[in-house]
Amino acid sequence: MHAITIERPGGPEALRWSEVPDPAAADGEVLIEVAAAGVNRADALQRQGNYPPPKDAPPYPGLEVSGRIKAVGDGVHGWHAGQEVCALLGGGGYAQLVAVPAAQVLPVPKGVDLVDAAGLPEVAATVFSNVVDLARLKPGETLLVHGGGSGIGTFAIQLGKALGAEVVATARAAKRERLLELGADRVIDYRAADFSKEVQADVVLDIMGGSYLKQNVDALKVGGRLVVIGLQGGRRGELDMGQLLTKRALVAGTTLRARSSAEKAGIVRGVREEVWPLVDEGMIRPVIHQRFPMTEAAAAHRLLESNEHVGKILLTN
Repeated sequence: MHAITIERPGGPEALRWSEVPDPAAADGEVLIEVAAAGVNRADALQRQGNYPPPKDAPPYPGLEVSGRIKAVGDGVHGWHAGQEVCALLGGGGYAQLVAVPAAQVLPVPKGVDLVDAAGLPEVAATVFSNVVDLARLKPGETLLVHGGGSGIGTFAIQLGKALGAEVVATARAAKRERLLELGADRVIDYRAADFSKEVQADVVLDIMGGSYLKQNVDALKVGGRLVVIGLQGGRRGELDMGQLLTKRALVAGTTLRARSSAEKAGIVRGVREEVWPLVDEGMIRPVIHQRFPMTEAAAAHRLLESNEHVGKILLTN
């Protein structure tokens, strides 16, 4: 088969369409013939040499795919060859074939195109595990989503609204109308205003890290929960512990890729039980900005790093 390999750590030009050994479905795994793969920030970090894959994952980028099951390993129940599925991966999605634990596989939701389904598993698992499972967002609360135009952001806006929350997003002014269409109650242009003076939130989903830490805590209500899932604004920030105590607030940081197979299986099970019905009903839809052929992964990465997109970027076979 062919897959996108990383010739050396560096820019998008380091990505190569290469012939590599075919994977096989081990015990408890399914082999998927890949229709499409989602492009994520983690893929760009891996390409740069800053985010190595887990030891048990393929070396190729790609944390989510959609496609058809080609084969199932021993001990797999509930899945069979020919089924249309999407899946959360530890890596290896930029390829023609990928083997994945059966517990990380999801059916393609009703009314969702097979290719577009590749844009769901990573964002659904990330947003569900942080906003619902960890931060316990409740109906009537306010959710602040940073990077509202990203794949994570566009999904979080829709999930927050489906759960009955008020949703405020930060994004460039050019993305405002699209995010309002997705259900955001307000969109704050982070380049023109201090969001912490514009909103008080019960839950903050943050992709920036250090540079936003003070403002995020300022923006929390009493009893608020700040969940940091990215470090685009740096690793370090100053935290006023007195303010944190006064607000009785929670600050948490999480990653998804490095979690154990058992943890990922639990998250995927929660997504299937609590989020997939919302997608089946049309309350949440994949937001796809652009599709590229798998051989044009470099162009897809350039678009990702430009931050000009709204929603997901996909690679197709």
